[in-house]
Amino acid sequence: MTSDRNVLGGRLDPCGTDPLTGFYRDGCCNTGPEDLGNHTVCAVVSAEFLAHQQTTGNDLVTARPEYGFAGLRPGDRWCVCASRWLEAYEAGVAPPVVLAATHERATEVVPLEALREHAVDVPADPSGLL
Repeated sequence: MTSDRNVLGGRLDPCGTDPLTGFYRDGCCNTGPEDLGNHTVCAVVSAEFLAHQQTTGNDLVTARPEYGFAGLRPGDRWCVCASRWLEAYEAGVAPPVVLAATHERATEVVPLEALREHAVDVPADPSGLL
């Protein structure tokens, strides 16, 4: 388990293991100096997001077996680059975000409020949690 923090200030939760995600392919959106893309946003990819990424030259659908990458399908959880998520947000096709699994460094690129707008790990009416 990682000691990295999420955007909510808590311990960083895993993002996904099927497919195995993360810059380090450990299932978490943790990051380090060698992660030049800042793969810190835990997204639940949508068809619209995947199509948008293809038009910008970021093909996340096509399998690349030489890199152990089977290609993504809508509904997969994936650690995406913060700048790519922001790009999709600005285009109106941002995928949902799992805040507890999104690394705090994502906010160096993406405003926390934008991530919160697309959060899927917080109920629309959190009063039921009290």
